[in-house]
Amino acid sequence: MWATWAEPYRTTYTETDGNPYDPKDHQQNTDHHEDTRDSRRTECRRCCDPGEEPVPYSNAYPQYQVVPQINMTILKGEKGESGQRGPYGKVGKTGQVGPRGATGLKGSKGSIGTSGEPCKSYYSAFSVGRKKALHSNDYYQTMVFDTELVNLYGHFNMFTGKFFCYVPGIYFFSLNVHTWNQKETYLHVMKNEQEMAILYAQPSDRSIMQSQSLMLELERDDEVWVRLYKGERENAIFSDDFDTYITFSGYLIKAKSEG
Repeated sequence: MWATWAEPYRTTYTETDGNPYDPKDHQQNTDHHEDTRDSRRTECRRCCDPGEEPVPYSNAYPQYQVVPQINMTILKGEKGESGQRGPYGKVGKTGQVGPRGATGLKGSKGSIGTSGEPCKSYYSAFSVGRKKALHSNDYYQTMVFDTELVNLYGHFNMFTGKFFCYVPGIYFFSLNVHTWNQKETYLHVMKNEQEMAILYAQPSDRSIMQSQSLMLELERDDEVWVRLYKGERENAIFSDDFDTYITFSGYLIKAKSEG
């Protein structure tokens, strides 16, 4: 409840009340006024009698009137249910990239992961020989070997006389033969259909051991083999059917996948 200041209560002025300053009554009331002045001072009248004006008085203190105030929080109702979610609005324009933030604190050390697989190693190697002597009959003739010394994973084909590359990388090859006296020795180390190296010996009164070696970078499905070349002279390789005078070897130095 709140109290506010209000004007003091006064009775309503009526037409029956006489105006002491009305000109028409001034003359007739002049004489009578003098007679009754003293009597009004001593006569007691009720302030609420009709036709009487209450005696004015001054009040030094303001008057207050009680005005009721309603507490709206008491009348607040229960919370309603949430409405349905409205549709999404249009996507706004992409804002500018903000400045880079400060470096955060270093996190705690993580747990140890599972053990990885060991590095895979690649191998490829072969070494074959021939115990039978050979005379070239055709213009080009593939040398076929009859003795298998090493043939890891079967990468060397004994029927075709060719090494087949299954593991790309860098390989080392070597060819050793025994020349035939008074005959020419002329061979090529081949990569697919390309001549890569030549082993050559001129006709001589005595036979000697002759060799050739090289490294080749091979891709998958490349083939390496030995070919005899028949020129104007007879081309031959010596052997005695008991000992191995002719050998052809090769092995992988580094696989391409190892970098």
